[in-house]
Amino acid sequence: MIEPSPCVRVCVIDPTTGWCTGCGRTGQEIGDWLAMTGDQRRALKAALPGRLATLTDRRPKRGAAE
Repeated sequence: MIEPSPCVRVCVIDPTTGWCTGCGRTGQEIGDWLAMTGDQRRALKAALPGRLATLTDRRPKRGAAE
């Protein structure tokens, strides 16, 4: 079975981390996705929740004083 892409069609690269704010992958990882083995894809997908949590933690909080 082919590992489905984690893409959620929100392709915005965070300038600090280099990660997509939608899926958590780097531009290189997005480009390499089709060439990756199933094991490589699964390993990358395992790292994505942590990356997305990091991006969420870095966002300014709504209503926070500027």
